[in-house]
Amino acid sequence: MVFSSNVFLFLFLPIFLGLYYLSGQRYRNLLLLLASYLFYAWWRVDFLALFAGVTLWNYWIGLKVGAAGVRTKPAQRWLLLGVAVDLCILGYFKYANFGVDSINAIMSSFGLEPFILTHVLLPIGISFYIFESISYIIDVYRGDTPATRNLIDFAAFVAIFPHLIAGPVLRFRDLADQFNHRTHTLDKFSEGCTRFMQGFIKKVFIADTLAVVADHCFALQNPSTGDAWLGALAYTAQLYFDFSGYSDMAIGLGLMMGFRFMENFKQPYISQSITEFWRRWHISLSTWLRDYLYITLGGNRGGTFATYRNLFLTMLLGGLWHGANFTYIIWGAWHGMWLAIERALGLNTNPQRFNPIKWAFTFLLVVMGWVIFRAENLHVAGRMYGAMFSFGDWQLSELNRANLTGLQVATLVLAYATLAFFGLRDFYRNARPEPRPAPLTFNADGEVMRLDWTKIMTRALVLLLFAASILKLSAQSYSPFLYFQF
Repeated sequence: MVFSSNVFLFLFLPIFLGLYYLSGQRYRNLLLLLASYLFYAWWRVDFLALFAGVTLWNYWIGLKVGAAGVRTKPAQRWLLLGVAVDLCILGYFKYANFGVDSINAIMSSFGLEPFILTHVLLPIGISFYIFESISYIIDVYRGDTPATRNLIDFAAFVAIFPHLIAGPVLRFRDLADQFNHRTHTLDKFSEGCTRFMQGFIKKVFIADTLAVVADHCFALQNPSTGDAWLGALAYTAQLYFDFSGYSDMAIGLGLMMGFRFMENFKQPYISQSITEFWRRWHISLSTWLRDYLYITLGGNRGGTFATYRNLFLTMLLGGLWHGANFTYIIWGAWHGMWLAIERALGLNTNPQRFNPIKWAFTFLLVVMGWVIFRAENLHVAGRMYGAMFSFGDWQLSELNRANLTGLQVATLVLAYATLAFFGLRDFYRNARPEPRPAPLTFNADGEVMRLDWTKIMTRALVLLLFAASILKLSAQSYSPFLYFQF
């Protein structure tokens, strides 16, 4: 089941919210857990046992780590056991096929018989719930959160369906209080509905339209320079609107249930360095990698060379987390290299003014990284890079022109216009914050105060576009979220 489906919108969500608000506060976490397991089992019920097993394992390890004491040797041994089992589970399901294929390629080159392994199916969302489980037991070890004895709350944290499939990556320490005490107000519910609709529009209106363009360009056997750049730019916009759209929907659903999740995107394509890009893109993952991998490797405590090495290794492993493919490893190494270079040159600070040259160079680096991130293999990536930088025929190939529609071109232009407008607006707002006028409300005496017409008109426009998106969804073929594969 996915958010951008009629089954979720008109069956699962209304029934869940109805039962959620009819039930008392005491039973809402249990209802959330059961609904989340149903949501996950809708895909494959057999993997629900693995999901529940990982939850029980980390709950037990958390209790053992907590009982052993903060940062003690016994606690460290329990922690290492817990992390090792979690990583073995992730490694088997995510990297077994890749590992066997790589070994077989080497053996075949020496004329040896290859290994035979039944294809291992990747459980949806396993990278996210494994990372969240690891962060919990590490936080218990560090003393950042006490080990919970409430199995329902912990299981609901791991399984909470809004973020289950594609993030954001949550931490128990940030949500523990909300599981015990969270507010449910009409304003919060309304904010959640608006946020969900915004994400839905991003996904259905923009990302799904651009997906057709990107898929076709990357499938061309002999792309022209124009084809390659069109595909790269289309995918760059598609990935942002797809993934940030999912995050918006997850955050919106959380608000409807009284939770407030962390933001996952802050206009990343306005960045003027790769360092800034990772402060704005997939923030929940980048902070997770910083707090649990970069710092564990030593951070910047071991000298200059060790700092650059740790930056590079963190991004290399972050690329491997995205998938079992050499393309992801190279993509992670690409970003790790630039993070190290920027730190060496002192370019890792937040800019105070907009520099078009720095922005253009950073955007080029990001687009180049997305090409190999999107490519099925190194051959496709090489074909795209070769076409992009041959600077040959800038015209689209005849096959591409025949498939490209006016709606797709208009959507691509709209996507980048939207990115430019909101990116620059947020940049200058942060650079020169100004007090915003208060919205109009009515006081106890019925006196009229200020009315925020912009907010009202924006919500009305969002509602209209949401209705149009539902009509478009009903008329189009299913297009999965890109981060489902991770």
